[in-house]
Amino acid sequence: MRLGGPVFRDCPDPDSWIAALKEKGYRAAYCPVGSDADDATVSAYEEAARKADVVIAEVGAWSNPLSSDEATRREALEKNRKALELADRIGACCCVNISGSRGERWDGPHPLNLTRDTFDLIVQTVRSIIDAVAPTRTFYTLETMPCMYPDSARSYAELLNAIDRRQFGVHFDAVNLICSPQRYFSNGELIREFVAELGQHIKSCHAKDIILADNAITHLSETRVGTGALDYATLLKELDGLGPDVPLMLEHLSGEEQYDLAAEHVRSVAAKVGVTL
Repeated sequence: MRLGGPVFRDCPDPDSWIAALKEKGYRAAYCPVGSDADDATVSAYEEAARKADVVIAEVGAWSNPLSSDEATRREALEKNRKALELADRIGACCCVNISGSRGERWDGPHPLNLTRDTFDLIVQTVRSIIDAVAPTRTFYTLETMPCMYPDSARSYAELLNAIDRRQFGVHFDAVNLICSPQRYFSNGELIREFVAELGQHIKSCHAKDIILADNAITHLSETRVGTGALDYATLLKELDGLGPDVPLMLEHLSGEEQYDLAAEHVRSVAAKVGVTL
């Protein structure tokens, strides 16, 4: 397994980018260039990563391909196609997006999100993105989410079967699967079940944490790694069983210091359970 995260310095060239990653002890990285990068630039960064033994984990395609607004939907589809092309050009483990929402907020809940009609629309949408690009080196993936498909190991497995494309893979965010006290207090089991069901398809993972408020009505909040209840010992051991190169990427923190604290916690747990990052 490989820990990674963003870097907080200006990196105008591949050498400075690698230096910034090495300074943080990261062996995995977010894609350092945008989809408008020319082939020479992409190749230079890919070669630098290869020489430094850094895995480029993912290219984000964050947008709403299920938007009810046709212009927004078309723009999102084009963004996803370009992101998938970039992931294939640079040799990233995957291109990742959420499936999208039927509501106005691109990543928010909506009564239609978890319906059969939306499931079928996701299948059609993902197929269209993959078929348009025809990637050979990377995978298109959907981040697990609490209020849209895929919201469980079961729904992800159903999507894998329904989409039926070799280059469709799995993105694992354990925190995003936790949507109830039941899942919160048994999240170690949730992690084990997800990896047992889908481990061979996992291309990249996100690292964050979650906390349940002491309220009568359920309120779950994302928090910095090490300050919540996610079972990192189980997560790291399960991911380690998938091989040496699966990326675990820190995300959603407010600055460099917060990322350093999160990385320190992950490394401390990894040392306790005998996992190499």
